[in-house]
Amino acid sequence: MATILVAEDEKNLQLLIQAQLKPYYTVLTADNGEEALAIIESQHIDLLIADIMMPKMDGIELLKELRRDGFQFPVLLLTAKQTIMDKREGFKTGADDYLTKPVIYEELLLRIEALLRRAHISAEQKIVIGEVMLDSATYALSDKDTSLSLPKKEFELLFKLLSYPGQIFTRNQLLDEIWGFDSESSEDTIKTHMNRLRNKCKSFEVFQLITVKGLGYKAMILEEVGKDDK
Repeated sequence: MATILVAEDEKNLQLLIQAQLKPYYTVLTADNGEEALAIIESQHIDLLIADIMMPKMDGIELLKELRRDGFQFPVLLLTAKQTIMDKREGFKTGADDYLTKPVIYEELLLRIEALLRRAHISAEQKIVIGEVMLDSATYALSDKDTSLSLPKKEFELLFKLLSYPGQIFTRNQLLDEIWGFDSESSEDTIKTHMNRLRNKCKSFEVFQLITVKGLGYKAMILEEVGKDDK
C-alpha cells in the first residue's frame, strides 16, 4: 500500500482528505511545510499532497527544498488560486500536478492513481521477456539480433503496457498517465503512437500489442496470446 503525506494547515480539510484516502493508502499528515519536511526526512513516502499556502514553510518552498535534496516522488499541489502564473511557478519548481480548491474527492483519487502509476514507470529500469529487453535508461527495445531506439512517448506507452501484460488500458487512461491531465492531445494521438509501435515491434515475437475493440489496448506475452486475440 502506497504511503501518502498530506501537508495542509486547514485542519478540517486535512481530516477530510485523510478520511477519503485511508481506505486505499497509508496516510500521514502535517500541519505545515516544516513538519512535512521532517516527516519526509525520517520515513519513506510515495506521494505528497501539499497546500501552497501554509505557515512556516509554504508548499512552493517545501517543493523547492525537496527537489534540491533529490526527492523525486510525485507532488500534487492544492491551491485556492486558478491563475496560470501560480501554476507555472509550481510546475517550474517541480510539481507534478495541481488541484484547485474546493477539492473534488473523486478527481483527487484519480489524479493520485495516475501520479503513482507514472512514478512506477519512472522508478522501474528494465523489463525483460526472454531475450527481449526494454531499457528505460536508453529508451531501447532490443534482443540478441536487434536494438531499436524509441521516442520517449512510444517507449512509455510500451513500458506501461508490458508492465501489466493482459491488463486493458483505455485511451483516456493512457493519455492521462503518459501525456498528463492537462494535455491537449486527443485519442487520435494514442492511435497514431500505437500504430507506430506495432510496426516497429513486428520483429519482436515474444509479445503482441492488441486493440480491444470499444475498450482500449493491452499487451500479451506470446504464450498468453490466444486465437481470439490474433
